[in-house]
Amino acid sequence: MSSGRPTALVTGAASGIGRATAIRLRSDGYHVVALDRDDEKLKELASAYDVTPWRIDLAELASVEAALDEVLRSVGTPAVLVNSAGIALVASAVENDLADWQRVIDVNLTAPMLLCRSVIPPMIAIGGGVIVNVASTAAIRGTRQRAAYSSAKAGLVALTRSVATDFAGDGIRCNAVLPGTVETAYTQAVLAVAEDPGATRQFMTQRQLIGRMGAPEEIADTIAFLAGPQATFFHGSAVVVDGGRSVM
Repeated sequence: MSSGRPTALVTGAASGIGRATAIRLRSDGYHVVALDRDDEKLKELASAYDVTPWRIDLAELASVEAALDEVLRSVGTPAVLVNSAGIALVASAVENDLADWQRVIDVNLTAPMLLCRSVIPPMIAIGGGVIVNVASTAAIRGTRQRAAYSSAKAGLVALTRSVATDFAGDGIRCNAVLPGTVETAYTQAVLAVAEDPGATRQFMTQRQLIGRMGAPEEIADTIAFLAGPQATFFHGSAVVVDGGRSVM
């Protein structure tokens, strides 16, 4: 249990933006339940930052709601849900394998919907709560070879606005964060398979207005703001945090 502290659930918490968010919310006084499929990294996070690790594979849609029910029975109703977990597929719409396309949609869009569906009724019962969905600037601008990812993230923005529209009157505050290119394990994986990693890194940094990639902590700061009491007038917003990429 949370020992009087408000609880925050963070998916994708083993690495990248999710990990930075879990650490930031823990420092803000939350009892953080870190959800991810990577047991080893969850244990490392829990040991270093006193969060509660909880293994869940969001690609296994049939078991997501049952797993969340178990989480809620154990830790109670969360004050905050951060849907940060995501996967990408490097392919155009012509090149997409249908199974891979579906997996990207499942993890990036359907799983967050299932988590929202699990937490909203108990949040309403206690007077409200906050949901922050981590989308991407790929949701609002063309991104080469990211057809499935862009589609899923655009859907996540639409889901955010739908949840806000449906439940703002019940005390639910739902917003989305749209990061630009952020230095994460995924970025490193893209560079590792690039024909020219140096040129690819240069491209990835220069497409931000400020000439560098973002840090996961910078996105976590925005998520923490949206989760907090200073953001009470934010409802259904898509907050772009991209180093100026979308204005170039």
